[in-house]
Amino acid sequence: MDIEKGEPVLRADLLGRGFTDDEVRRARRAHRWTPLRPGAYLPEDDPRLNVPDDRHRLLARATVPRLAAGAVVSHVSAAVLHGLPVWGVPLRTVHVTRDARSGGRTSRHVQLHAAPIGPDEIVVIDGLAVTTLARTVVDVARTAPFETAVTIADAALFSRQLTWPEVDEAMVRAGRRRGGPASRRVVAFANGLADGPGESRSRVRMSGLGIPRPVLQHVVRDRDGLFVAQVDFWWPGSGVVGEFDGLIKYGRSLKPGEESAEAVYREKLREDAIRAQNDVRTVIRWTWRDIDTFADVAERLRRVLSPPR
Repeated sequence: MDIEKGEPVLRADLLGRGFTDDEVRRARRAHRWTPLRPGAYLPEDDPRLNVPDDRHRLLARATVPRLAAGAVVSHVSAAVLHGLPVWGVPLRTVHVTRDARSGGRTSRHVQLHAAPIGPDEIVVIDGLAVTTLARTVVDVARTAPFETAVTIADAALFSRQLTWPEVDEAMVRAGRRRGGPASRRVVAFANGLADGPGESRSRVRMSGLGIPRPVLQHVVRDRDGLFVAQVDFWWPGSGVVGEFDGLIKYGRSLKPGEESAEAVYREKLREDAIRAQNDVRTVIRWTWRDIDTFADVAERLRRVLSPPR
């Protein structure tokens, strides 16, 4: 007794296809099927089950059809469906919003938000009604931790699918809903030049530890004005370059047929070229491992950003 890989299969559909409850139970006990939630199953070896964002998309697809009409996927669940990086919050619960003034509630698998929502604040993604990118960013900014919300806002703006006027309009439409001050802090801090969650989280950590705000995506040029490199962070008054090294960076920059080691070597040559420029005094690098505390990186930055004595 097998089910095909693809969409989550609902128990009601299985029974409609002639399977019995006993067959469903035996398939689960034999670990051939994994429940996404009660009454919704995928093959146990489906690789998407091991990727949090992919699993959450599947959970949303298994959950929304069971809800009464009018539920719109929202908040961090909408961020996942829009393809934005969601970091720092659990993805066990599907967030939906209904166009209502009250009646929000939370169950094991669904958090229902009650708030006014207009037809122009809804898009369709893979057959599901989802809040627009602007509404999603503002809803997340009102309700999620600051670092999570900044990461999502940065990514939406960096994608060029969201504009600042759209964010401003969404903020106005949110009005006096709970979380307004938090959303204003997120929007004030967001920057459409931050390329990925590693850079966004680094910016938040720098701010919290008192590191001067850097210029993002600065273009380093040689004495003839020719392009040398574009760097993640730049402190022009000190000649300091900051680079976040996520491993994905090398995978993303691989040329056809190139090995990761070759990409790493190219990155070394790139850094040598950056250091050789007259206006660059030093390059500070860090990785994912450094971001959680960031204290060591902050100390290194303080030493090189301090005026020479």
